[in-house]
Parts: sequence; structure tokens; C-alpha cells
Amino acid sequence: MVEVKGEYLDIIQGLTEQVKQQMSPMDELFNIETSFDEGRPEVDLVLDRVNAGLYNVSINEISSQLQDLLLGRNAGTWEHEGELKDITLRLPDISVNQLEDVVIVSGDQKIRLSELAKIRISTAPKEINRRNQERIGKVTAFLKTDKPFDHVVHQIEKRMDNIDFPGDYKYEITGEEQKRKDAFQNLKFALILSIILVYMVMAAQFESLIHPFTILLTIPLAAVGAILIFFILGETLNIMAFIGMIMLAGIAVNDSIILVDAINQLKRDGLSRIDAIIEAGQRRIRPIIMTSLTTILALLPLTFGFGEGAALRAPMALAVIGGLITSTILTLVVIPCVYSVMDQLRKS
Repeated sequence: MVEVKGEYLDIIQGLTEQVKQQMSPMDELFNIETSFDEGRPEVDLVLDRVNAGLYNVSINEISSQLQDLLLGRNAGTWEHEGELKDITLRLPDISVNQLEDVVIVSGDQKIRLSELAKIRISTAPKEINRRNQERIGKVTAFLKTDKPFDHVVHQIEKRMDNIDFPGDYKYEITGEEQKRKDAFQNLKFALILSIILVYMVMAAQFESLIHPFTILLTIPLAAVGAILIFFILGETLNIMAFIGMIMLAGIAVNDSIILVDAINQLKRDGLSRIDAIIEAGQRRIRPIIMTSLTTILALLPLTFGFGEGAALRAPMALAVIGGLITSTILTLVVIPCVYSVMDQLRKS
């Protein structure tokens, strides 16, 4: 959904039609409609203020007499079976063509309506939408399922550059795209919060503010694998894949925790930093590989698409598997090097 915001409805309608024309050639979209399509027919009376001033006829006189003619006049009430009923006096209905011959009475004057106003037949919008007290026009379209959603949004944004929006008018892509943006914003907050909580737990456990940063380095290493596996398989990163990355913030650090804890234990036993890193790598390589391998094998069935809702679960499993592969391999190489550098900084 594309929303055009502004003040005057006729300008919004024109801009909305231009947006529809820009979106119509896109093969990825179908059933493109605007909120102004198929509006109600409407009869507008455009007052000629010059003639009305010459005849000394006010707008209230014209509107009140037309209201009595078209809708009737209230003539009081009457009681029927214990209830009060309204009495309305109405004249026979007239056609649009007869509207010009309606006579407006002002004092001793009798003036035809066609001399005071121009009658114009137009189309009124089905509804007048507002958002944050601003009038908006909507352009809605359906998306073909085989096209990535964000690619289509980028194409629409490029086409919108061809439209010259006045200063007080602008557009915004909403609908499913707005929901997608809100969902990703919430997931970003969840990812940041998960990293902070993991850091707090490790800082308390290791009684250090520096070594937890060494372990948290595993998260970007895991993110590399999660993105890479989607690139290799030609899949799109969706919300479920992002949820899988949030899970990696708690899963991928396990290997680093095992390795760093072993290094600290060996240093407390009297080994030097380099010797402790080498010895811990030799001792923990098997548990690290076994821990990651069992998690990857357990998630493999989800990627094969068994059962209902497999299309939702598969991206999450792929993200975790790809992240664990790269984090396990790089943990054994990168984390010992980073630990050595961080330990030197802590002592210096």
C-alpha cells in the first residue's frame, strides 16, 4: 500500500492516480486500485458569488431552501399509540435536469438556481482517509508470491522518483511493508537485548569485563555463515531467518565459552598464556565439534520441509546451521588469537 499525504483532496487524487500509473507497468503487481476508484456520483453546486452578491442572496438562504426542497421540512410531531412521531412535509422528487429550474426566493425576488450557481456532476471518493490528522489517498496492490518483497518495494521507490510531489505532499509505503519494518525493528531490539544479557551473564561468570568481548566476537562470525548459506542456496532473508540469528546469539557462544573457560583454568594451574591457549585448543576441539555437530544434525530435518509450516521453519533452521558451521570453524582459529590480544591489553 502506498499512501499519499497532503491537504487538498483534489491534489491528492491527482498524485494518487500518478502513483497508480507508475506501478501499473510492474509485472510483480496485480489488482492495482486506489481509494478514489469507483466513487459515488455527486452533484456539486458551485456558487457564483458575483451574481449572488448582485441579487443579495446569502449561502444560507440557498442551502436552507434546497434542503427543504430535497429533504423536506419538519412540521412538528404527532402522537401515535403513545409515541411521538415526526411530521415531515416533502415535495415530489426532482431530477438533476430539473434542478436548474428551481426557484430561490429572497424577499420579493424569485431567482432561478442556474443564475446563482453552476451545477456540476462529479465523482466523490468512496471514503476520505486520514492518518495523524492528514488526508491520505491509498494505492493498493497484490504481490506475486514468487517475487522477494523488498525487491518490489525498492522498484516502487525508484518509480516514485518520477513523480513531482509538491512541497506539502509526500508518499509513504505502508501495508505489509510497514508491518515488515515494524517486525524487523522489534527483532533488532531483541537481538541487541540478547547480546547485552549474554554479556552480563558472562561478565559475572568470568569476573572480567574484557573476556566476554572475546566470546561475543563469535556472534558476527556466526552471522557471516548465516548470511552466506542463504546466498549460496539463493534463498531470501526473512523474519524467521532473523529469528534464527537471534538464537545464534545464545547458541554460537557456547563453543567460545568452552574454549575460554579451559584457557582460564589452565592459566590458573600455572601455564603461560600461549601454552594455555594451545593446550585448551587440543583438549576442547572434540567437545566443541561434537556440540556443534549434534545441534546441526538435529536441525537438518527442519530444512527438508517435513510437515505443515515447513516453509516458516526452514529459514530459521538454515540460519542456525550456517552460523554454527562458520562459528565452530572460526572459533578454533580466531578466538584464541583475540584472547591473546585481549589478555595482553588487560595486563598492560
